[in-house]
Amino acid sequence: LQKGDKEAAESGAFYARIRHERYLNEQAILKGQSTSSLLMPGLEIKVQGDDAPAVFRKGVLITGVTASAARDRSYELTFTAIPYSERYGYRPALIPCPVMAGTLPARVTSTVKNDIYAHIDKDGRYRVNLDFDRDTWKPGYESLWVRQSRPYAGDTYGLHLPLLAGTEVSIAFEEGNPDRPYIAGVKHDSAHTDHVTIQNYKRNVLRTPANNKIRLDDERGKEHIKVSTEYGGKSQLNLGHLVDAGKQQRGEGFELRTDLWGAVRAKKGIFISSDAQDKAQGKVREMAPAMAILDGAQSQMKSLSTDAQTANADPADLSSQIALLQQSVKDLTQAAILLSAPKGVAIASGEHLQLAASKNLIANAGNHADIGVVKNMFIGVGQALSVFVRKAGIKLFANKGAISVQAQNDLMELLAQKSIEITSTEDEIKITAKKKITLNGGGSYIRLDACGIEAGTPGEYNVKAGYYGRKPKAKLTPELMAFPVIKSEDFNQSFILLDENTGQPLINWPYELELESGLKMSGITDENGNTELISSDKEEVVNISVFEPDEFLDDEIN
Repeated sequence: LQKGDKEAAESGAFYARIRHERYLNEQAILKGQSTSSLLMPGLEIKVQGDDAPAVFRKGVLITGVTASAARDRSYELTFTAIPYSERYGYRPALIPCPVMAGTLPARVTSTVKNDIYAHIDKDGRYRVNLDFDRDTWKPGYESLWVRQSRPYAGDTYGLHLPLLAGTEVSIAFEEGNPDRPYIAGVKHDSAHTDHVTIQNYKRNVLRTPANNKIRLDDERGKEHIKVSTEYGGKSQLNLGHLVDAGKQQRGEGFELRTDLWGAVRAKKGIFISSDAQDKAQGKVREMAPAMAILDGAQSQMKSLSTDAQTANADPADLSSQIALLQQSVKDLTQAAILLSAPKGVAIASGEHLQLAASKNLIANAGNHADIGVVKNMFIGVGQALSVFVRKAGIKLFANKGAISVQAQNDLMELLAQKSIEITSTEDEIKITAKKKITLNGGGSYIRLDACGIEAGTPGEYNVKAGYYGRKPKAKLTPELMAFPVIKSEDFNQSFILLDENTGQPLINWPYELELESGLKMSGITDENGNTELISSDKEEVVNISVFEPDEFLDDEIN
């Protein structure tokens, strides 16, 4: 109905006026009897008499008559009337509205032939074609829009599984009113068979026309749940008793798989564990077994580091390991990933495998650590390399090829509590020094330099030779290799970018750093507003440029 007070046909005001007039008709009714056969509905008559109510004195309008006569009785007419006035307008009693009992079969329609999507309006309503309607209609216009009854509906929530053209539905009517039809239910038929039958009666299935599927199998001892979509091949979540298309078991537990890409993302942290937690008992982030292993590894590393420091070797950076466990990994108080398995973890790659850490890389083993490389192995250290062995020593073997140990820009020390053996089984041993060689044993010594050879001893000096001769002076100039010089990056610094108005760190904000030497480095600040570490071998001025994120993105695209 139209809103407002304008009495347009079929408007709310129109029906309100008629209802009000019908109400007034029932407030002032005059009934009378007469023998006149001239009285009829629509006839105005005058009412006389001082005792007549004032509302009837201006006349009345007959609205209905009832006549009767018999052989033993005279003609008699009974009439009803209402006041003859502009205030009163005759309105006959309403004819009872037809009542529709039960439901009627119908089919959902669409304006598109073989439509693969639902044909609905902005309110989610459908058009239907009642089975008894044999008239010819334009496709998709067989009825007005019809609502669908659903098991769950509300303002910002609800359940709506769209119906395609050709779907059989049952049409019911609100309070039996034929002008208020709605879709009460949806049915399968011989052309659109049910997907749960005697063949799979133990399953509960929700499947869309595009074969998106949720399947819950209730067969005792073989319960499983499957969530699946066909996009890009197939992506599935399978839980419980896993079966193939032939209902044959292919596994148990859970499987999350896709023929496309996969990503697992958690802002606050991820915990992956194969530690037992039967019947889903315990906390979600129960990580005591994993933390026990990590704490034990930390204790072992602390013991080794203490012994290394006692032996004048560089100790391990235990503070970083402790900070990682206590501030990040434990209870996932920061964004971290914890992977735990009581019997082992294996990582395999058909090609490359990379482990990277912006700060520290920590590895602990309670027993053995084995690394095997078929071809080449490179270990690059920016500052110092410290190798400490507590008990059984170090063995370094090369079955083929040379072993080269160089201290290119500093000294080399070989120190042993007992003897040092240098042996060449098939060739010579060369010891070369650019300036001087000093051999000292028990206080006796030999010193060789460019000026001569000096030998001294606090005891006897014996020379044994099959032949001893003297010749003019001679010199063998040593061939010494030139070592490369790598510039040290003694100057390094990172910066914290702050908002000039609020003073808060600029998080995930693009920037560019430029040194006086022309070196440029661009990136995005971390969760604390820090830039990357920039290094130089001398003190330089750094120019920092900060960009708006959108501006930086546009530059990257261009």
